[in-house]
Amino acid sequence: MGRFAPLREHLLPSQSESPPPPLRWSDSSLGRGGGGSPPPSTDLALSCSLPKPSPTTAGTCHRTDTGPLGEPPLLRILPKPVRQPGSYVIQVPRDLVLRIPREGNASRAKAYARRRGCCFLVFAWLGALLFLLAVVADILYLVFRPRVPQYSIDALSIASFNLSAASVSPAFDATVRAENPNKKVGIFYRDGNDVTVASDGVTLCTGAWPAFYQSPGNVTVFVAALKGSAIRLSSAARQALVTAETQRQVPLEIDVKVPVRIKFGAVTSWTITVKLKCDVTVTGLTENAKIVFKNCRVKVKLFKFLGL
Repeated sequence: MGRFAPLREHLLPSQSESPPPPLRWSDSSLGRGGGGSPPPSTDLALSCSLPKPSPTTAGTCHRTDTGPLGEPPLLRILPKPVRQPGSYVIQVPRDLVLRIPREGNASRAKAYARRRGCCFLVFAWLGALLFLLAVVADILYLVFRPRVPQYSIDALSIASFNLSAASVSPAFDATVRAENPNKKVGIFYRDGNDVTVASDGVTLCTGAWPAFYQSPGNVTVFVAALKGSAIRLSSAARQALVTAETQRQVPLEIDVKVPVRIKFGAVTSWTITVKLKCDVTVTGLTENAKIVFKNCRVKVKLFKFLGL
């Protein structure tokens, strides 16, 4: 449309100017009296040259009279050209191109946002809980100054241990001494504990010690009954026990796992696992065996679910 603007301005009057008077023809030119309209058979051809459009140039047109009998031509305006539809290529920078999301992406994005929000809340609550537990533990430690209890094996009686038999079913009675060195802290020993006696990696018997409450500063001595059933020893293990009994130095390992709860005044802690490992050497595998060496180590597991 911009290309034909000069031609339209050249052929049509502007809106500010008054329209030109209609074309009329004189009697002398038509050869008859009166009449202001040209013959219907009059034609006019416009020949135009259109240069490249610019603010200072415009196209030029001239008329070619084709009327019969020398009749003056009738000025007619050519129809406005119509732009034909076509294809166009538009180049857009890559960073300005917006991707159209697939169907369902919006719902998936909302679900992902909800899951992420839930995970954030869970971790936030877990972090707050751990922080609160740490603060409470610090306060309790500063107030009560808890100490790890002490344990020892005072006596060990062994029965039904016949090394000449194909299988053995020994019975051990272990006298355990438990001491609570705390002045303001009590200890609840709970059920579900496990006591194991082994020799050179071979389990000889298992059992448990009783559940009880130990008050602050108390020393408790109890007997843990342990039993083994139809244990078959390899020739190497049997020969090692025979040699050790001959030398009156039979090494044994006693492992204990017991769940406890600590009482801080009116506050009771969660369940804590106490691990006890004792290396004991006795003079023989009899009821009158004497302990010639013992060494016990204690490990307290405060947070069982965290492995601490």
